[in-house]
Amino acid sequence: MTIAMFPGRFDPVTNGHRDIARRAARLFDEVIVAVADLKQNYLFSTDERVALLQEALADLPNIRVMSFSGLTVDFAKKQGATVMVRSMRAVTDFEAEFDMALMNKKMAPGIESMYLMASLEHLFISGTRIREVSGLGYDVSDLVPPHVWTALQKKYAERNK
Repeated sequence: MTIAMFPGRFDPVTNGHRDIARRAARLFDEVIVAVADLKQNYLFSTDERVALLQEALADLPNIRVMSFSGLTVDFAKKQGATVMVRSMRAVTDFEAEFDMALMNKKMAPGIESMYLMASLEHLFISGTRIREVSGLGYDVSDLVPPHVWTALQKKYAERNK
């Protein structure tokens, strides 16, 4: 049985994230979507991001959503993952992903990095851009799952009180 891990911040989960997770679920027996719990300033808390992902991927029985802190490769080893799934939207992602893959290979030689190219309709979607434009009032409802759009509207309404 091959366990793959798809790590990320997922702040918020986008249709691009959902597409990569779904495609990985077709390739591997089990996929752990690993939500990073780092000491950063997130729009959504770790628990909120996990819940949003669980709802977005609820129809896929071979996906588990979990949070983690610390080194991604340490969490992957602990979960028995032998593949790290990452995605790339454009050539600009390559340098950072290449560097990360080499360091991960150094720290965890038994874990292979696998890259899925973003689907054409999701090439321009990033969590950073979603936060930026939705925070300024732009309707991103076609770029995120419906429940995430609702959560974004609620989050910004609370912040703007």
